[in-house]
Amino acid sequence: MNDLYNSKKLIWSLLAAFVLVWLYVLGVRTLVPPDEGRYAEMAREMWASGDWITTRLNGIKYFEKPPLQTWMNALSFAAFGLGEWQARLWTGLCGLGGVFLTGYAGHRVFGARAGFYAALALGSSLFWVACGQIDSLDMGLSGMTTIVLCAVLIAQHDGATERERRNWMLVCWAGMALAVLAKGLIGLVLPGAVLVLYTALSRDLAIWKRLHLVKGLLLFFAIATPWFVLVGLKNPEQPHFFFIHEHWERFFLKTHHREGAWYYFLVLLIPGIMPWLGVLPQAMFHGIRREPGVAFQPKLLLLIWAVFITFFFSYSSSKLPGYILPIYPALALLIATYLEGASRLNRMIAAGLLILVGVAGLAAVPQMAQMAVRHPDERILLEAYQPWVLTAAIVAAAGGAIAMLHARHLRRDLAVLTLAIAGFVSVQLILTGFEPYGKMRAGKELAMKMLPELQADTKIYSVNTYEQSMTFYLQRTVTLVDYWDEFTFGLRQQPELSIPTVEGFIEKWEEHSAANVKALAIVSDDAYEKLKAKGVTMRVIAEDTRRLVITNL
Repeated sequence: MNDLYNSKKLIWSLLAAFVLVWLYVLGVRTLVPPDEGRYAEMAREMWASGDWITTRLNGIKYFEKPPLQTWMNALSFAAFGLGEWQARLWTGLCGLGGVFLTGYAGHRVFGARAGFYAALALGSSLFWVACGQIDSLDMGLSGMTTIVLCAVLIAQHDGATERERRNWMLVCWAGMALAVLAKGLIGLVLPGAVLVLYTALSRDLAIWKRLHLVKGLLLFFAIATPWFVLVGLKNPEQPHFFFIHEHWERFFLKTHHREGAWYYFLVLLIPGIMPWLGVLPQAMFHGIRREPGVAFQPKLLLLIWAVFITFFFSYSSSKLPGYILPIYPALALLIATYLEGASRLNRMIAAGLLILVGVAGLAAVPQMAQMAVRHPDERILLEAYQPWVLTAAIVAAAGGAIAMLHARHLRRDLAVLTLAIAGFVSVQLILTGFEPYGKMRAGKELAMKMLPELQADTKIYSVNTYEQSMTFYLQRTVTLVDYWDEFTFGLRQQPELSIPTVEGFIEKWEEHSAANVKALAIVSDDAYEKLKAKGVTMRVIAEDTRRLVITNL
């Protein structure tokens, strides 16, 4: 019972079940706005237009991020058709790949049991599992930075041969290039800063001689440079917007209204690392200890990776939950190396904390319906979600109790495995049960009701809003009316693609009516009442708790 990591039958059975569940749930939910709808629609437009250089959203130039995610999603659509699991396939594979690579690196650098524990820890951490099931840039970036981290660990550990060191360092450089194509310069800045800090703290200056800098830089630029050159030649306005606005101004200025307190990410880490929170502080403290007799200090590198990236984004003026996702593989490896030698008491603490979380979840379930304050009509959707959260809480509490029993009887592998299964299953229940509420958020049912009303040339307007997911389900773009937000830069380049005022929209709408040309518009309740007060000719053809669809005929 204490050598489960040596059982090939168990490992392959766990692996098969894990992969099947992970991939299956990619398609059980609607694409929830804003991120999922946005990145699915960008890929749909790229695939439909055949333009693989200029990224667009709703037909408007959109240069906030590089194209790796859009490329991969578009390739998924080309290979498997349009759909929800296809839109999530890239991030799903990045999440899976991160688990496998983290486990492999742990095995190579720290031993077989540590590798087993590392894969279990990462593959069950709430935030990693959840983000691996969502179509967003954060998991794409994290998948690439996991390549960087794990390649460095394998290449630089003292037992590596010269050939292994060269090959894995080239993998590392390729990973950095892909990270840049995933989300920008942080793909190079974060690993570079971590390496500098590691050198200073470990006094291992010789590591710079083992990086294969010349070959690595050549490979890095060969992968990362072509798109930036091509998009800059085709769109001269792109370099300034991308490198200055999206990097410098986004980091230092509060232009995106996404600021948060300095402890923002520390608070998010508490639920994000569950079910391993009970051993996280000890694991990080354990990483400070220098290993005697070896030049390369992998635990120190992991600790610096996790702490620096958290500090880096904590300092930034722009904060979103997914920013610190790249630290989770490092934390999983630190947790794994600590759990390998952890005392019975510490294993029981981890299990006990999961029990408390489950009990807290049980207590919180009755209060969930109160979240529908702004949209009272959605209360029934939250009530339908309650049984799923209730079941997840029960699984967490029961898993913690069983793990505590295993830990008490010194069955350490079973204790770790039980915690991992409980964490993974709980997250899947929470995600799957969200579907009715997510479908409403996405406006999918409205989009389905609109389709019979549409001809190939039917104009669709979106007044004072942009529904990120509806355009994907409609499989066509809309004309924005008095809406700017993330489209501001693109509309400055192509102002003809929107109507800047509601008055201009009304004029165009009445022209359609006079010519007996059917048009549709997506509006909020407030916008509808204002249009009604102005005497605009319109008929409601579909509505939900957040929006209406109107037509002029």
